[in-house]
Amino acid sequence: MKKILTFVLILNSLLLASDSGDSDIAKKNRLDKQIEIEMQREKKFAKEQTFYQGRNYDLKGSEINPDSLDSLPEMEEDDFDMNSVYD
Repeated sequence: MKKILTFVLILNSLLLASDSGDSDIAKKNRLDKQIEIEMQREKKFAKEQTFYQGRNYDLKGSEINPDSLDSLPEMEEDDFDMNSVYD
């Protein structure tokens, strides 16, 4: 019984460790890709030295990468009571 329990614990720890390594590599790859995109955008702005207005502004570049949403921690909602703000 002890051997089975020990085997299960070791197996679970190995599976958990191998899973987190892959996600770290994927996070780093996404981060490197986004940094490269932002560097290209900064080079473009440095060359043109213009500030875009209205219809000329690229809103697609400000969208959130859906692949990175799963790595964000869950936000806890606090009960916000406006009555206690002014006390």
